[in-house]
Amino acid sequence: MTELREELQERLGLVRGRILEMKENIDAELAEQIPAEIRESLTAYFYAACDYLGSCFFVMDQLGEDLFREEGPRVSAWEHISAEEWRKINQMLYAPLSGDGYQEDFSNPDQAVKLGTYGETLSFLLAELYSMPQYIFDGKLFMIVTLLELFLEIYGKFCQDEAPAESRIRECIAYYAEDYAGEIVGERTRDMFCPVENTLYQVLMREDLSDETYLYKYGEYITENELKVSRFMNTLSEEEIDAMARTFSKGFRRGFETMRVPFEGKKSVAVRYALGQERMVRRLVEQFREMGLEPILNRAAGSRLNRRGVVRSGVLSTPVCRQFEYDHRMDEALFLSRRYMERKLAAAKAAYQSLEAELAGYSGPAWIETFGEALFLPEAKEGIVRLSEEQRSLSTELMGKQGQLQEEYLPGSSYSFAIISYPIPEIGDRFEEIFRDTVRINTLENEVYLPLQQALIDAMDPADHILVEGCGANRTRMKVKMRTLEKPDQETQFENCVADVNIPLGEVFTSPVLEGTEGVLHVTGVYLNGYFFQDLEIHFRDGVVTDYSCGNYEDPEAGRRYIRENILFHHDTLPIGEFAIGTNVPAYLMAGKYDILGKLPILIVEKTGPHFAVGDTCYSHSEDTAVYNPDGKEIISRENSFSVLRDTEPEKAYFNCHTDITIPYKEIGRITAVYPDGREADLIRDGRFVLPGTEGLNVEGQMG
Repeated sequence: MTELREELQERLGLVRGRILEMKENIDAELAEQIPAEIRESLTAYFYAACDYLGSCFFVMDQLGEDLFREEGPRVSAWEHISAEEWRKINQMLYAPLSGDGYQEDFSNPDQAVKLGTYGETLSFLLAELYSMPQYIFDGKLFMIVTLLELFLEIYGKFCQDEAPAESRIRECIAYYAEDYAGEIVGERTRDMFCPVENTLYQVLMREDLSDETYLYKYGEYITENELKVSRFMNTLSEEEIDAMARTFSKGFRRGFETMRVPFEGKKSVAVRYALGQERMVRRLVEQFREMGLEPILNRAAGSRLNRRGVVRSGVLSTPVCRQFEYDHRMDEALFLSRRYMERKLAAAKAAYQSLEAELAGYSGPAWIETFGEALFLPEAKEGIVRLSEEQRSLSTELMGKQGQLQEEYLPGSSYSFAIISYPIPEIGDRFEEIFRDTVRINTLENEVYLPLQQALIDAMDPADHILVEGCGANRTRMKVKMRTLEKPDQETQFENCVADVNIPLGEVFTSPVLEGTEGVLHVTGVYLNGYFFQDLEIHFRDGVVTDYSCGNYEDPEAGRRYIRENILFHHDTLPIGEFAIGTNVPAYLMAGKYDILGKLPILIVEKTGPHFAVGDTCYSHSEDTAVYNPDGKEIISRENSFSVLRDTEPEKAYFNCHTDITIPYKEIGRITAVYPDGREADLIRDGRFVLPGTEGLNVEGQMG
């Protein structure tokens, strides 16, 4: 064991001993000057925190002395724990947030108000402590020790001669963020780009997948979703598993050819999946190894120092409490400053520089999404931490500079990606039927769709603009400005998208001209970035957002705030980065058959109708890389009047977000190409493809 780990082990022993002692002495140790109206709640807060940490220490003991080995935990050493003990461990680690636990927990802003002016900071501290399970199961000793020391430091402030000012508690958090930004960001970066045989790898590749107990060894929250998916996977034949994995691995490899990215020298691939899918993912890893790629497996970030809003990316399980995630989405307001931003950027740059070889061999992410979660409308709470105007500006600046840094050390033109999606049991009683239909949707033949989609492209390429109008309750009225092709025999405006990186197939898309693009985009109901939006309406002028509203809340300002946080991501405005027409009618019919349109992921929904994306274009950071359709024509619509600034004003070129908003076929009155001489050609009328040559896209019973 290195000197540093020996020191960390010693520090862990000290903080552990102190925390175990605390539980018996909290009331006596708190300063006498603590206001009477919050003293009882403050005592209850620290008691609950100690109780939770005591559970964490118990789990550490159960996992054994190999937990903090230099090279990481050894999962095979955990065989002495029975299936029933594993279930109890999982329940113990996630009890504060599972079931109705969050309603009474001090991480809930509604309860944190009982702590007076300390509510925001202490609620954040408890939320950070709830990331302990992933640190324990990964043997991340540094993260455990520093977080526990922060807890003790803050507790100590309440045990002095007088009650601490709230600003002193906030300072503790700010100093923690600044002091450890380098280590925390560096470790996260290594997790994302370095193949190692960590806990996730050991469970995926070495455990007996026929025994569902393996799921608990991840240390993630386990529900019936994970258990039922695993059981279902075990009913599939080896041939079915191989075919599902092959569809994905072939699409990933084909992406390098489609995007004309060199594959030579690639050595790793970031595999992201949901727990329960291991049989398919293990086969996928084997297929990637046949290509010379080793898997990178990492968890979703736990600490707010590495989180961005409610985004979760990595090897995932069902969220313990989505309201908890939503309530703490802006916790960085407690420590976000220019000083912190600069430290975080410096740490990221140092990490990238130290990983030059790993980045050169990185081939990109292979992401298996899930869908089917119950629709979630978060409660808008007044007591949550919010970014100030200055911090919102800093947040967008930080996002932009992080994007620039990654582009410098890992250019978007140097790697590819692939993404596919499957349902989870929460989608309903017909889960297995929906799963099998999803497999069918994911394996539609490219050769069938290429000519049908090409007919759409041929009709739109010469157009001056495209009109998109809703029908019935849909109020969409959009005019989308097109470019003029100088070499129409060699150039095109739309990508003919079939099943390579983006599975399932079924769309043609472009980055429209912003100037002249205008109107109103409306959807009666849509699920975006994990949240439901009712009567979402966005206004555009010259291709950028000018106004927006939704019907989620009685208070219009609450709705605007909801959109600003979860679609605009704190930007004052965003441009249209993409206009597309989805052509996958079978996916639309599947959604109608099971009444699950609102539960489908963007990945599939975007193929079930026309859609607009706000944010960056699909070619963000890769505008200078020539892209071609199967017919050999170059796709020239790769940028807009924002991304063109990437060399002169890079801070204005990108927004580091891209959200697709799809209008279902049944809400489309017409999509019409309007040519420079005034002629018109209908592409879709009343939800059906009517352009000659596209009739094959229609399926009987399409309109529902």
